[in-house]
Formats: sequence, structure tokens, C-alpha cells
Amino acid sequence: EDTPLLAGIDKPPRKLSSRLKTFANVFIAIVGAGVLGLPYTFMRTGWVASLFMVFFVAALTYHGMMLLVATRRKIQDSPACSFHNIASFGDLGFAVCGSIGRFAVDFMVLLSQAGFCVGYLIFIGNTLGNLSAPNPNPKIWGVSAKAVYIWSCFPFQLGLNAIPSLTLLAPLSIFADALDLGAMGVVMIEDLFIFLKRTPSVEAFGTVSTFFYGLGVAVYSFEGIGMVLPLESEMKDRSKFGKILAITMSFIAAMFGGFGALGYFAYGDNTKEIITANMGTGLLSTLVQLGLCINLFFTLPLMMNPVYEVCERRFRSGRYSIWMRWMLVLIVVLVALFVPSFADFLSLVGSSTCCVLGFVLPALFHYLTFKDEMNLKQATADVSVIVLGLSLGVSGTWYSLLEIFSVKV
Repeated sequence: EDTPLLAGIDKPPRKLSSRLKTFANVFIAIVGAGVLGLPYTFMRTGWVASLFMVFFVAALTYHGMMLLVATRRKIQDSPACSFHNIASFGDLGFAVCGSIGRFAVDFMVLLSQAGFCVGYLIFIGNTLGNLSAPNPNPKIWGVSAKAVYIWSCFPFQLGLNAIPSLTLLAPLSIFADALDLGAMGVVMIEDLFIFLKRTPSVEAFGTVSTFFYGLGVAVYSFEGIGMVLPLESEMKDRSKFGKILAITMSFIAAMFGGFGALGYFAYGDNTKEIITANMGTGLLSTLVQLGLCINLFFTLPLMMNPVYEVCERRFRSGRYSIWMRWMLVLIVVLVALFVPSFADFLSLVGSSTCCVLGFVLPALFHYLTFKDEMNLKQATADVSVIVLGLSLGVSGTWYSLLEIFSVKV
């Protein structure tokens, strides 16, 4: 209820975001570790095909985000609406489809967020392993260096993930984002200098299987669909949200395209699955890679928070449970130990969960909400996005699994 309990006493006004702050918040919500796998994806898929994929996925993700915004506005503006506070993707799923809608969103959010965290640990383990022993299969005391570093993170992550409040984690988020942007800038500058010195041969297009593989990585890179409704709610002038979101997505797509292309143009067929591994072992390279590892180390508890919210709400009636959190951290660590490839795992998560979250569910919720007033063209557009999202998800998941298991054989 929004009515004050005591007459004459109003709630303190909520501070809303300006256009610039909304731009920054959307940028931070979307840009993550997936960008580090883009140069390798450009190598596998071809630079022309990859640029097409990046801008295509950006446009489709923007479309899905705006469908969520339009659906919430329609429901809340309806005179018969009983949902006056749709604050999240899960709330919207419940308003449109009841418990089934909330379960579908919760399940996909749980898989995708946990998948992001698995990718973070794989990156940390592989990067620190390569820094400590730069050879194909680095070992420490006879044990895989990747496993040693991932297990080294485990006790510290138990402590960080025991923190119950996102407010307390906010300084870590700001610190991590600053490291991420700084490291990306350094990598792009170094790629540019290397490209100007030499011009390795590059391919414009790959095969059909690599196309779907790369599509999964591109979808993963545009993470953040779950944040669009809270960010729109916090904007001072909501009528401008669509324009600001379009500008931000265009900027991010151009940055991702430039980052992926520069990395591939600099190293050609020698581009590694984590682009920082191409930078050698100098002081600058080491600092950049350590900075990215620190960034992901402190970002992991933030990305796990939606997982805790879903599990504690469903199994603990919303009550904080440290044992459940620690068990989930252990599961994430164990999965990270058995997945060999960072880029392959990005593709799997992007195809299997992010396609459903970013494309299928927004179009489905929009269709169910507006179906009584849609014309044939509008209905066809929503159904087409649903079919396209499912097709891309199934194809990308299949090819990603083939890649993962082919590495193990």
C-alpha cells in the first residue's frame, strides 16, 4: 500500500535518475565478462559475421527490453489492474501468467546468473594459472593450476556471499566496474598498436556451426535484461527511457564490435579464448589480467544475489539462509572446475538461458497482454521473436555442447 499510515506525514521523496545516470546504470548493467570472449568468437565466426551478430543481438535485446517496459505500463495503467508495483521481471511474469510466469522467469534467472558466476571462476582460474605458469596445461604441486586458484577463491567467496545486503556490496560494484572499464581500454589500445605493426590474415565468415556458437557468446555479452524494469522505474523522465536505452545499446554494440574486431585483427588465428592471454607476461599485461580477476572476484557476490533471492523466497519463505548460500557457492565452484573452456561456456549460457530471458519471455508476455488489441502485423512480430528466440536457443545450445564435449574427448 502507498497510503501513509499517519495523515499529514508524507514519505520522503525518492531520488530519481537523470538521463546521464540512467545511461551509466544501463551501461554497467549490461557490460560484463562476456566481452573478453568476443575476439576469440570473431576468430571462430569471422569478423563480418560477428559484427552482424553483435548489432543484431543488440537490436533484438533492445526490442525485448522495450517489450517488457510496454507490457508493464499496459498492465499498471489498466483500470482493473490489481498489480500496482511491478518492480521486477519476475513480478511481471506473475502479473501476466501467474505462478507459472514467475517460475519461468525465476528458473531462467537462476540458471543465467549462476552461469555468469561459473564463467567468472573459469576466467579467474585460467588467467591466474597462465600467469603463474605460462604453458598449455599449468600445474601447481601436480594439481591443475585452474583448480588450485578456484579453490583458493572458495573460502573468501563464502565470506563475501554471506553479506545479506546489496547496499553493503555497492562499493565493491563501483570498484569492480572501474577496473573492468580501465582494463578494456588498455586491451583495446594495445590491440590497436599491434594491429598497426602487423596485419595477420583474417576471415570474414565462418561455418554454420560457428555462427550459432558465436551467437551464444554475443547474447551472453548483452546481459542485463533483468535490470531494465528497475532502471526504468528509477528514471526521472520515463518518457525518454526508450531513447536513452537505444543510445546506450548502440554505444555498447559499437564498443563490443570494436573490441572484438581489434582483438582478432591484432592476433589473427592466434587469438586466444580470453583475449588478455594474448598480451604476454609483461608488467602491463599482468596488471590488466590481475585487475580483471579482481573485478570478477568482487562482482561474483553481486551476480549471485538474484540466485539467493529466488532460492530463499521459494525454500525459506524469504528468510536469509547462510547455509543455502554457501551450498550454492559450492555448486558454482564445482561446475567451474569441470568446464574447460571460458568461451564455450559463455556460448552455452547465452544460448540456453539468455535467449529465453532476452527474447522469448518478453515477446510472450507482450503478446499475452496485448493480444486482444493487436493487428495481424503486430501479432506476427511477437510470434516471430518467440520462434526466433527458441530456434537460436536450441541451435546454439546444441553447438555449444558439441564444442564443450569435443574438448574433453
